[in-house]
Parts: sequence; structure tokens; C-alpha cells
Amino acid sequence: MSAYAEFDKERQEIDSLLRQGYIITGIHEDLDGAGVKFKGSKPGLSQVELLLLTADSRKYVTTLILPVSTRLSQ
Repeated sequence: MSAYAEFDKERQEIDSLLRQGYIITGIHEDLDGAGVKFKGSKPGLSQVELLLLTADSRKYVTTLILPVSTRLSQ
């Protein structure tokens, strides 16, 4: 699989979780990748952890977090 195809697959998984009502609650990076924790914002949604292996996916998820944290600090 090409690098872009791997990124696109991970991006689609992230976007799908966000559309389902999950919110990002944490990120833990290590040599294996980045573990992104999602928590359901609606009743009945359990916690999910997604392992991101591509650098582009890690950058993508941070672009989703930074606007939220910027709004919170103002």
C-alpha cells in the first residue's frame, strides 16, 4: 500500500469516529505510532483507541486538536 493510501485510510477512520460523535481526549506517542483516545460524547458510545502509524495521520489529528485548545485558552 502506498504511503498516501495508508494515510487516507487512517484519516477516514479518524473522520468516521468524529462524525459518530466521538471527541479526542488524549494522544500518546511512542516508537510504534500514536495512540489516539476517543471518548463518546453521546450516551452508549464507549471509549476507543486508534493507533496511527503514519506521520501524516499524526499531523492531521493535531490540526484537529489545536483549534479547540486555542479557543479554550482565549
